[in-house]
Amino acid sequence: SARSSANYCYYCDDMGRAGTRSQKGAKKAAPKRPPSVDSESLSSKKAKHMVQATTEEASAHSVAASKNLSKVDMAKLRAAYNAVDKHITGATVVGIGSGSTIVYAVQRLVQIVKKKKLNILCIPTSFQAIELINSNELTMTTLDRNPVIDVAFDGADEIDGNLNCIKGGGGCLVQEKIVASCAKKFVVIADFNKQTENLGTAWKKGVPVEVVPMSATPVKAKLEELNGTVNMRMATAKMGPCVTDNGNFILDVDFGIMNGNKAEELENKMNMIPGVVDSGLFINMVDHAFIGNEDGTVAVHNKM
Repeated sequence: SARSSANYCYYCDDMGRAGTRSQKGAKKAAPKRPPSVDSESLSSKKAKHMVQATTEEASAHSVAASKNLSKVDMAKLRAAYNAVDKHITGATVVGIGSGSTIVYAVQRLVQIVKKKKLNILCIPTSFQAIELINSNELTMTTLDRNPVIDVAFDGADEIDGNLNCIKGGGGCLVQEKIVASCAKKFVVIADFNKQTENLGTAWKKGVPVEVVPMSATPVKAKLEELNGTVNMRMATAKMGPCVTDNGNFILDVDFGIMNGNKAEELENKMNMIPGVVDSGLFINMVDHAFIGNEDGTVAVHNKM
């Protein structure tokens, strides 16, 4: 996926050091405005929507950290800080997702842990997440030791009106889905570019499907029978296919815009294909979504 908004796959591309990248010449962040309802925000019977201003403490920290950030990165930062402030209140087992937005969530998590001297245990979803946890001197654990996670934070490539997501643009979908499934609360953090009413509207690179390498060709044929346009994801820093953290390949499958129950139906059908490890469709998994808006507010969407 594009570097400006994607999760990075360690084996697919040059991930670089985990951290924020300043953008030279970026405009200074606009002054904080009072919250206002976003007419294009998500709406659904399954999701309750409200817009909130950043908390006083999160706002102060986010403004201090926002120098030289683009409008999109500022939206990610505000959403991440608000999500962490809302859901980290004490000793907790935390799932750490992957991608550019999660860098800001970890940044805020470190601030809270140091200030409140909290005992936080972190479970990673990828090689990048492991590096983030270690480089920030947080305590790492595993699902073997802590099979129940209090809250998991992650980003998304796209999120729809029912809080369903496409994830896996950075190649970490299987471990991300495992961690999310073990969490009492799964919280997605994203910027305003990621919210749509139907999956496949904004994210045009297809649904990532992780497959066992020996099954790639027959699985491709079966996905085409589901009317998907299938492309093997190729690496850019090595010859040949992208290899996930699990040693598998990724097929990106374009099903077009998935309205109604189409995404859920496709998820069920794909997971019945032998050789498919899992897909990047996260259906009925998200409990809360924090979306950073262009005007500096943060939209909070709660699963009904």
